[in-house]
Amino acid sequence: MSSLDPVILFFLLGLVAGLLRSELKLPGALYDSLSIFLLLAIGLKGGQGLATQPLAPLLPQVAAAVALGVVQTLLAFGALRWLFGFDRPDAAATAAHYGSVSVATYAVATAWLAARAIDVEPQMAVLLAVMEVPAILVGIMLARGIDRRTDWAALSHEAFLGKGVTLLLGGMAIGWAAGPDGLQPISPLFVDLFKGVLALFLLEMGLIVSRQVGELRRRGLALVVFGVAMPLLSAPLGAATGVALGLSVGGTTVLATLAASASYIAVPAAMRIAVPQANPALSLAGALGVTFPFNLLVGIPLYHRLAVALVGS
Repeated sequence: MSSLDPVILFFLLGLVAGLLRSELKLPGALYDSLSIFLLLAIGLKGGQGLATQPLAPLLPQVAAAVALGVVQTLLAFGALRWLFGFDRPDAAATAAHYGSVSVATYAVATAWLAARAIDVEPQMAVLLAVMEVPAILVGIMLARGIDRRTDWAALSHEAFLGKGVTLLLGGMAIGWAAGPDGLQPISPLFVDLFKGVLALFLLEMGLIVSRQVGELRRRGLALVVFGVAMPLLSAPLGAATGVALGLSVGGTTVLATLAASASYIAVPAAMRIAVPQANPALSLAGALGVTFPFNLLVGIPLYHRLAVALVGS
């Protein structure tokens, strides 16, 4: 790349401003609105693509995405517990973050590929939604096992009907029902403005990441090493899964990126309910303070090169 993507520069602006303790701050309501917009826009785009193809062939891909999320959570838990010395609740909660996915990282990856005219299968938005859930359930079981006190109704509601999953699946349902022609009247909002909204969202993400520095200092090198090593382990698993499913270079890149990402929306909300004894600052410091910027600045181009090597140009 001859220059950084503008959306990544917005992220760096927020990060530097936060580290320098600038007075820059976005209203909390605006951040929530930007999140809703991005989730709906991603869902609509995926649903629009799904309207043009049969749904039955997606079932093996959904099953593979679920299996990928489960395997990643177990690998992360083992590494955190026995290599990095985390206690069981913190290891399970952090592993759930890394077994799940980041919508913002997905949005940046798809925008990065679109800028280079690299096509991506429309069902990747479905896999994005599917991969939110398995890690939450596995993380809960790793943290405390299954017993009669487990409130599965509350946990299932949080996992399957949380804001992120609801907006993604709802957007896909609307896009699928309306089809490409039906979405034309709203495409100026949800398509043309997508990258500008993503830039504002990443500006706020940079500010949020700057606030995780304190936790990174307290935990030391272990969290930084894990936050970089885990995506480098997960991305090849995602890429290999993409190849096995017959995805294109773009689809394989996105699946590798999803595998390498870590959740910071759906999983923290579920873990607060299910594993209250875990330290949420620890998980967010790794996911937001290390893995998110690593994927934005280094990971996505690296995962694309891996996809080209495996699939071919």
